[in-house]
Amino acid sequence: MRLHLSLFDSLEAGLDEAGRGSLAGPVTAAAVIFNPGTNLPELNDSKKLTKNKREILKNEIEKKALAFSVVSVDSKTIDRINILKATMKAMHDAIKSLKIKPNHLLIDGNYFTKYKDIPHKCIIKGDSKYQNIAAASILAKTYRDKLMINLDLKFDKYGWKKNKGYGTLEHKNAIKVYGASEHHRKSFRLFNKQLVLNL
Repeated sequence: MRLHLSLFDSLEAGLDEAGRGSLAGPVTAAAVIFNPGTNLPELNDSKKLTKNKREILKNEIEKKALAFSVVSVDSKTIDRINILKATMKAMHDAIKSLKIKPNHLLIDGNYFTKYKDIPHKCIIKGDSKYQNIAAASILAKTYRDKLMINLDLKFDKYGWKKNKGYGTLEHKNAIKVYGASEHHRKSFRLFNKQLVLNL
């Protein structure tokens, strides 16, 4: 799928996140700046790619990006400040961590809290429209997936190696049996309680 190279010809960073709707683990954001003219035609929304393709593209992105960064915000911080603020914190920290200051930001989605004096534009489904956002999507997902796989080594009863902390039936059943771990988001509804009718 051929995506737009950028919205502007300046040092533009694309941003995306992974893990916002997960029940456990961090929310992870990535920022990517490409040289104008860089073209990776296989880039796409990370959710539309296979695991192997994401890993291949991750390596290509890291080689060809002018600058990139990936930042995670843990579940305790998510519980303390809420998921929206935690997502914005991850994105802001990712921008701050870039070795080059971008002149413009392209954000996947419809909401962003302004970062310093850098102009930004939100793009709905931007990860399937712009290369730098698609690249950020891939980095955010691959890095977060690796974090969840590593956490699974100590918390294997929840199946994070497979579900990456999302609310699958297997994961919710494990929470019911074993309770919530230190990496679960206590501010989230970890499973839906069955309604009982008193007839």
